[in-house]
Amino acid sequence: MGGTRFVGKALVQILQGQGHSLTLFNRGNRSIPDGVEHLFGDRSTGEGLRQLQDRCFDVIVDSSGRRLQDSKEVIERTGFPKHRFLYVSSAGVYAESEQWPLDEKSPIDTESRHIGKVDTENWLIKEKIPFTSFRPTYIYGPGNYNSIERWFFDRILFDQPVPLPGDGNTITQLGHVVDLADAMARSLQVEASKNKIYNCSGNKGITFLGLIHQAAIACGKDPKLVATKKFDPSVIESKARKAFPLRLNHFLTDTTRVQQELGWLPKIDIATGLVDSFINDYSLAPTIEPDFTLDKNLFGA
Repeated sequence: MGGTRFVGKALVQILQGQGHSLTLFNRGNRSIPDGVEHLFGDRSTGEGLRQLQDRCFDVIVDSSGRRLQDSKEVIERTGFPKHRFLYVSSAGVYAESEQWPLDEKSPIDTESRHIGKVDTENWLIKEKIPFTSFRPTYIYGPGNYNSIERWFFDRILFDQPVPLPGDGNTITQLGHVVDLADAMARSLQVEASKNKIYNCSGNKGITFLGLIHQAAIACGKDPKLVATKKFDPSVIESKARKAFPLRLNHFLTDTTRVQQELGWLPKIDIATGLVDSFINDYSLAPTIEPDFTLDKNLFGA
Protein backbone atom coordinates (compact mmCIF):
# COMPACT_ATOMS: atom_id res chain seq x y z
CA MET A 1 0.00 0.00 0.00
CA GLY A 2 1.93 3.04 -1.29
CA GLY A 3 5.56 2.11 -1.81
CA THR A 4 6.79 5.32 -3.44
CA ARG A 5 7.68 7.52 -0.48
CA PHE A 6 9.81 7.27 2.64
CA VAL A 7 9.32 3.93 4.49
CA GLY A 8 7.53 2.25 1.59
CA LYS A 9 10.14 3.41 -0.91
CA ALA A 10 13.03 2.14 1.22
CA LEU A 11 11.32 -1.21 1.74
CA VAL A 12 10.56 -1.63 -1.98
CA GLN A 13 14.24 -1.18 -2.80
CA ILE A 14 15.23 -3.89 -0.32
CA LEU A 15 12.53 -6.34 -1.43
CA GLN A 16 13.37 -5.83 -5.10
CA GLY A 17 17.00 -6.51 -4.31
CA GLN A 18 15.93 -9.80 -2.73
CA GLY A 19 14.09 -10.79 -5.89
CA HIS A 20 10.49 -10.50 -4.70
CA SER A 21 7.64 -9.83 -7.13
CA LEU A 22 5.95 -6.60 -6.02
CA THR A 23 2.61 -4.91 -6.59
CA LEU A 24 2.24 -1.28 -5.55
CA PHE A 25 -1.20 0.19 -4.90
CA ASN A 26 -1.22 4.00 -4.81
CA ARG A 27 -2.59 7.12 -6.45
CA GLY A 28 0.28 7.39 -8.91
CA ASN A 29 1.45 10.80 -7.71
CA ARG A 30 5.10 9.73 -7.70
CA SER A 31 7.31 7.82 -10.07
CA ILE A 32 6.90 4.05 -10.00
CA PRO A 33 10.06 1.93 -9.93
CA ASP A 34 10.71 -0.38 -12.84
CA GLY A 35 9.86 -4.04 -12.49
CA VAL A 36 6.75 -3.75 -10.31
CA GLU A 37 3.05 -4.10 -11.00
CA HIS A 38 1.21 -0.83 -10.39
CA LEU A 39 -2.43 -0.68 -9.32
CA PHE A 40 -3.70 2.87 -9.53
CA GLY A 41 -6.21 3.89 -6.88
CA ASP A 42 -7.04 5.90 -3.78
CA ARG A 43 -7.28 3.72 -0.68
CA SER A 44 -9.68 6.18 0.96
CA THR A 45 -12.45 5.39 -1.53
CA GLY A 46 -14.37 2.22 -2.30
CA GLU A 47 -13.92 2.88 -6.00
CA GLY A 48 -10.16 3.08 -5.58
CA LEU A 49 -9.97 -0.12 -3.54
CA ARG A 50 -11.96 -2.03 -6.15
CA GLN A 51 -8.72 -2.95 -7.92
CA LEU A 52 -7.77 -5.08 -4.93
CA GLN A 53 -10.96 -7.12 -5.10
CA ASP A 54 -10.19 -10.85 -5.10
CA ARG A 55 -6.47 -10.27 -5.48
CA CYS A 56 -4.47 -12.72 -3.36
CA PHE A 57 -1.06 -11.87 -1.94
CA ASP A 58 1.59 -13.68 0.09
CA VAL A 59 2.45 -10.49 1.95
CA ILE A 60 0.57 -7.23 2.37
CA VAL A 61 2.58 -4.23 3.55
CA ASP A 62 0.67 -1.33 5.07
CA SER A 63 2.88 1.57 6.10
CA SER A 64 0.23 4.27 5.74
CA GLY A 65 -2.87 2.92 7.49
CA ARG A 66 -3.78 5.05 10.49
CA ARG A 67 -7.19 3.64 11.45
CA LEU A 68 -8.50 0.12 11.80
CA GLN A 69 -10.86 0.76 8.92
CA ASP A 70 -7.94 1.58 6.61
CA SER A 71 -6.38 -1.87 6.89
CA LYS A 72 -9.66 -3.72 7.38
CA GLU A 73 -11.00 -2.52 4.03
CA VAL A 74 -7.90 -3.88 2.29
CA ILE A 75 -8.24 -7.32 3.91
CA GLU A 76 -11.96 -7.42 3.10
CA ARG A 77 -11.04 -7.30 -0.59
CA THR A 78 -7.89 -9.41 -0.71
CA GLY A 79 -8.56 -11.94 2.02
CA PHE A 80 -5.87 -12.86 4.53
CA PRO A 81 -2.31 -12.75 3.20
CA LYS A 82 -0.83 -16.24 2.89
CA HIS A 83 2.35 -15.36 4.76
CA ARG A 84 2.16 -12.04 6.60
CA PHE A 85 0.47 -8.68 7.05
CA LEU A 86 3.35 -6.26 7.63
CA TYR A 87 2.23 -3.15 9.50
CA VAL A 88 3.86 0.12 10.55
CA SER A 89 2.43 1.19 13.88
CA SER A 90 3.98 3.83 16.16
CA ALA A 91 5.68 4.13 19.53
CA GLY A 92 3.48 7.19 19.91
CA VAL A 93 0.81 4.83 21.26
CA TYR A 94 2.56 4.49 24.62
CA ALA A 95 1.43 6.44 27.66
CA GLU A 96 3.77 8.80 29.48
CA SER A 97 5.92 7.04 32.01
CA GLU A 98 8.34 7.52 34.86
CA GLN A 99 10.38 4.50 33.79
CA TRP A 100 12.44 4.31 30.62
CA PRO A 101 12.92 2.79 28.13
CA LEU A 102 9.44 1.62 27.18
CA ASP A 103 9.00 -1.98 26.08
CA GLU A 104 6.21 -3.56 24.01
CA LYS A 105 4.18 -4.26 27.16
CA SER A 106 4.22 -0.66 28.40
CA PRO A 107 0.80 0.94 29.01
CA ILE A 108 -1.04 2.39 26.02
CA ASP A 109 -2.31 5.96 25.90
CA THR A 110 -5.97 5.52 24.95
CA GLU A 111 -6.11 9.21 24.00
CA SER A 112 -3.16 8.99 21.65
CA ARG A 113 -3.73 10.28 18.13
CA HIS A 114 -2.18 6.97 17.03
CA ILE A 115 -4.71 4.80 18.90
CA GLY A 116 -6.11 3.59 15.57
CA LYS A 117 -2.87 1.67 15.07
CA VAL A 118 -3.38 -0.21 18.34
CA ASP A 119 -6.96 -0.94 17.26
CA THR A 120 -5.55 -2.40 14.06
CA GLU A 121 -3.02 -4.55 15.91
CA ASN A 122 -5.72 -5.86 18.26
CA TRP A 123 -7.99 -6.63 15.30
CA LEU A 124 -5.23 -8.57 13.54
CA ILE A 125 -4.75 -10.64 16.70
CA LYS A 126 -8.49 -11.21 17.14
CA GLU A 127 -9.01 -12.27 13.52
CA LYS A 128 -5.91 -14.50 13.65
CA ILE A 129 -4.40 -12.80 10.64
CA PRO A 130 -0.66 -13.58 10.48
CA PHE A 131 1.04 -10.23 11.06
CA THR A 132 4.14 -8.42 12.24
CA SER A 133 3.85 -4.85 13.48
CA PHE A 134 6.60 -2.31 14.05
CA ARG A 135 6.42 0.60 16.49
CA PRO A 136 9.15 3.08 15.56
CA THR A 137 9.78 6.28 17.50
CA TYR A 138 10.86 9.10 15.17
CA ILE A 139 11.78 7.90 11.70
CA TYR A 140 14.25 10.07 9.82
CA GLY A 141 16.27 9.94 6.63
CA PRO A 142 15.99 11.12 3.00
CA GLY A 143 12.39 11.57 1.92
CA ASN A 144 11.12 12.35 5.40
CA TYR A 145 7.83 14.22 5.03
CA ASN A 146 7.76 15.08 8.74
CA SER A 147 9.76 18.18 9.57
CA ILE A 148 12.42 16.79 11.87
CA GLU A 149 15.87 17.12 10.33
CA ARG A 150 14.78 20.07 8.17
CA TRP A 151 13.49 21.92 11.24
CA PHE A 152 16.95 21.82 12.82
CA PHE A 153 18.86 22.39 9.58
CA ASP A 154 16.83 25.51 8.75
CA ARG A 155 17.55 27.22 12.06
CA ILE A 156 21.21 26.30 12.07
CA LEU A 157 21.89 27.39 8.49
CA PHE A 158 19.90 30.61 8.73
CA ASP A 159 21.56 31.59 12.03
CA GLN A 160 18.36 31.50 14.03
CA PRO A 161 18.39 30.56 17.72
CA VAL A 162 17.29 26.94 18.00
CA PRO A 163 14.43 26.60 20.52
CA LEU A 164 15.58 24.39 23.38
CA PRO A 165 13.14 22.79 25.83
CA GLY A 166 14.41 23.34 29.36
CA ASP A 167 18.07 22.52 29.88
CA GLY A 168 18.22 20.40 26.70
CA ASN A 169 18.83 17.12 28.54
CA THR A 170 15.49 15.53 27.65
CA ILE A 171 16.20 12.26 25.83
CA THR A 172 14.56 11.36 22.55
CA GLN A 173 15.16 8.56 20.03
CA LEU A 174 15.41 8.50 16.25
CA GLY A 175 15.66 5.56 13.87
CA HIS A 176 16.81 5.69 10.26
CA VAL A 177 14.29 4.76 7.59
CA VAL A 178 16.66 2.25 5.96
CA ASP A 179 17.17 0.44 9.27
CA LEU A 180 13.41 0.20 9.78
CA ALA A 181 12.91 -1.13 6.26
CA ASP A 182 15.68 -3.67 6.82
CA ALA A 183 14.00 -4.94 10.00
CA MET A 184 10.66 -5.21 8.21
CA ALA A 185 12.14 -7.19 5.33
CA ARG A 186 14.04 -9.42 7.75
CA SER A 187 10.88 -10.23 9.71
CA LEU A 188 9.39 -11.93 6.64
CA GLN A 189 12.18 -14.52 6.81
CA VAL A 190 11.86 -15.24 10.54
CA GLU A 191 9.02 -17.45 11.73
CA ALA A 192 9.41 -16.20 15.31
CA SER A 193 8.27 -12.74 14.19
CA LYS A 194 4.80 -14.01 13.28
CA ASN A 195 2.10 -12.27 15.36
CA LYS A 196 4.66 -10.09 17.11
CA ILE A 197 4.87 -6.37 17.80
CA TYR A 198 8.31 -4.78 17.82
CA ASN A 199 9.71 -1.49 18.99
CA CYS A 200 12.15 -0.50 16.27
CA SER A 201 14.46 2.49 16.36
CA GLY A 202 18.05 3.50 16.96
CA ASN A 203 19.57 1.56 19.85
CA LYS A 204 20.60 4.74 21.66
CA GLY A 205 18.76 7.81 22.83
CA ILE A 206 20.03 11.34 22.34
CA THR A 207 19.42 14.56 24.24
CA PHE A 208 17.98 17.60 22.49
CA LEU A 209 21.35 19.32 22.96
CA GLY A 210 23.07 16.32 21.44
CA LEU A 211 20.70 16.37 18.49
CA ILE A 212 21.43 20.05 17.83
CA HIS A 213 25.14 19.32 18.10
CA GLN A 214 24.98 16.48 15.54
CA ALA A 215 22.71 18.45 13.21
CA ALA A 216 25.20 21.32 13.21
CA ILE A 217 28.05 18.98 12.27
CA ALA A 218 25.91 17.52 9.46
CA CYS A 219 25.43 21.08 8.15
CA GLY A 220 29.14 21.77 8.28
CA LYS A 221 28.76 24.20 11.17
CA ASP A 222 30.69 24.48 14.40
CA PRO A 223 28.25 23.35 17.14
CA LYS A 224 29.79 25.88 19.52
CA LEU A 225 28.63 28.69 17.25
CA VAL A 226 25.00 27.54 17.08
CA ALA A 227 22.79 29.69 19.28
CA THR A 228 20.01 28.15 21.33
CA LYS A 229 17.19 29.81 23.22
CA LYS A 230 15.53 28.04 26.11
CA PHE A 231 11.81 27.80 26.74
CA ASP A 232 9.83 26.17 29.53
CA PRO A 233 7.91 23.19 28.08
CA SER A 234 5.73 22.93 31.20
CA VAL A 235 3.96 26.25 30.63
CA ILE A 236 3.52 26.57 26.89
CA GLU A 237 0.02 26.46 25.41
CA SER A 238 -1.08 23.24 23.73
CA LYS A 239 -1.23 24.90 20.31
CA ALA A 240 2.41 25.92 20.67
CA ARG A 241 3.60 22.35 21.20
CA LYS A 242 3.54 21.70 17.45
CA ALA A 243 6.11 24.46 17.02
CA PHE A 244 8.76 21.99 18.20
CA PRO A 245 9.10 18.86 16.02
CA LEU A 246 9.59 16.32 18.84
CA ARG A 247 7.85 15.33 22.05
CA LEU A 248 8.81 17.63 24.88
CA ASN A 249 9.24 14.76 27.34
CA HIS A 250 11.55 11.74 27.38
CA PHE A 251 10.77 9.31 24.56
CA LEU A 252 12.90 6.18 24.54
CA THR A 253 11.98 2.59 23.69
CA ASP A 254 13.58 -0.78 24.39
CA THR A 255 14.51 -2.53 21.14
CA THR A 256 15.78 -5.74 22.75
CA ARG A 257 13.02 -7.92 21.30
CA VAL A 258 13.55 -6.97 17.66
CA GLN A 259 17.31 -7.35 18.02
CA GLN A 260 17.11 -10.79 19.62
CA GLU A 261 14.33 -12.34 17.57
CA LEU A 262 15.32 -10.95 14.17
CA GLY A 263 19.08 -10.90 14.67
CA TRP A 264 18.85 -7.23 13.72
CA LEU A 265 20.88 -4.21 14.71
CA PRO A 266 20.54 -0.67 13.37
CA LYS A 267 23.46 0.06 11.04
CA ILE A 268 23.09 3.85 10.82
CA ASP A 269 23.99 5.93 13.87
CA ILE A 270 22.55 9.39 14.40
CA ALA A 271 25.68 11.22 13.22
CA THR A 272 25.84 9.26 9.95
CA GLY A 273 22.08 9.45 9.48
CA LEU A 274 21.90 13.23 9.80
CA VAL A 275 24.71 13.64 7.27
CA ASP A 276 22.76 11.34 4.97
CA SER A 277 19.64 13.50 5.38
CA PHE A 278 21.56 16.69 4.74
CA ILE A 279 23.40 15.51 1.64
CA ASN A 280 20.73 13.34 0.04
CA ASP A 281 17.64 15.33 0.96
CA TYR A 282 18.00 18.81 2.39
CA SER A 283 20.80 20.04 0.13
CA LEU A 284 18.90 18.80 -2.95
CA ALA A 285 15.88 20.96 -2.06
CA PRO A 286 17.00 23.59 0.49
CA THR A 287 14.40 25.76 2.16
CA ILE A 288 14.43 29.13 0.37
CA GLU A 289 12.53 31.20 2.92
CA PRO A 290 12.07 29.32 6.20
CA ASP A 291 9.16 30.38 8.39
CA PHE A 292 10.25 30.89 11.97
CA THR A 293 7.11 32.63 13.20
CA LEU A 294 5.96 29.64 15.26
CA ASP A 295 9.16 29.85 17.30
CA LYS A 296 7.71 32.97 18.92
CA ASN A 297 4.95 30.85 20.42
CA LEU A 298 7.61 28.92 22.30
CA PHE A 299 9.68 31.88 23.37
CA GLY A 300 6.60 33.84 24.30
CA ALA A 301 5.93 31.33 27.04
